[in-house]
Amino acid sequence: MIMDPAHGTIGAEEPDSRDVQQNNFGEMRSDNAPQQDRRVNNDPRAKQQKNNQQPRRDRRDVHGWVILDKPIGMTSTQAVAVAKRLFQAKRAGHAGTLDPLASGGLPIALGEATKTVPFVMDGRKRYRFTVCWGEERDTDDIEGRPVATSDQRPTKEAIEALLPRFTGVIEQVPPRYSAIKVQGERAYDLARDGEVVELAPRPVEIHHLSLVDQPDNDRAVFEAECGKGTYVRAIARDMGRILGCYGHICALRRTLVGPFGENDMIPLDQLEALCHRAASGEGSLADALLPVETALDDIPALAVTRADAARLHRGQAVLLRGRDAPNCSGTVYVTVAGRLLALAEVGNGEIIPKRVFNLTGLTASPGRNERN
Repeated sequence: MIMDPAHGTIGAEEPDSRDVQQNNFGEMRSDNAPQQDRRVNNDPRAKQQKNNQQPRRDRRDVHGWVILDKPIGMTSTQAVAVAKRLFQAKRAGHAGTLDPLASGGLPIALGEATKTVPFVMDGRKRYRFTVCWGEERDTDDIEGRPVATSDQRPTKEAIEALLPRFTGVIEQVPPRYSAIKVQGERAYDLARDGEVVELAPRPVEIHHLSLVDQPDNDRAVFEAECGKGTYVRAIARDMGRILGCYGHICALRRTLVGPFGENDMIPLDQLEALCHRAASGEGSLADALLPVETALDDIPALAVTRADAARLHRGQAVLLRGRDAPNCSGTVYVTVAGRLLALAEVGNGEIIPKRVFNLTGLTASPGRNERN
């Protein structure tokens, strides 16, 4: 389940339009730029000379998860770039886009942890969000233009009576400004071009939805736990329509992503401070990492001998023999001497490796396997 949060989305395989747009700004160039500057920029020799003048930091193998408490105003791509720079990591990615307007849990995978990203993206997500009543906006959040207004405001009783209609498996029409493709193009691109985008409803699962606060007549605070593909923005929009008062998301925070909760999150300033202390010899970057296998909490672990581990590491299947052979099937993660070795499928009396891990380099501190 992947949610684009300040759009309120659940669904990280679909990048957020504003996230993509902001990331591209650094590559854009003004059409009024002097022609001489363009020639210099396109000259391979000039580029090589520039690169030679900039000292490069050596990248290293870093493996594990950093659960960033992303601040408002930062895109998910920017957050990954910051973490990658702080750890000087060779590889990094994230498990579910979090919009710049949203705060909260952004799981960042470093090194071999990138192989476990799908397990996090498919997990549940929990959000705390505020709906502002009285306006529906074209983006279904605070960034959009008002398209409908109302002087009505819902009572607490009316809101609570409505919530059961938004729990369980429901049909939901995604927002017009979403990353869903329509005839090969993103819906948000078509909407920005002024085209009328009609998206078909699709089933989504909302495990829990509750009203937790009403600061005033104009706002209501909710908590939702959702499955993959759910749009929180659409929940706010549809509740407002049914209540006859209209509404849109004006604040959003992600508090759970798969196995990662608020106790796992580290604010950006604390992460930066830890990295600076580690660079000066005080403390260790490993203290900020969670083990790669933390993302695999929902699948069984299978321990093997060193001899079997050697075969699996070479990509070879291992036969299950004897009375002590595991009585399981399906996806497992394999360990040897307590160390993660591979993701594998168990079936037909054998273990078949699917993803082999090479955890040479910086990994989480031993105590990080025991989380609060």
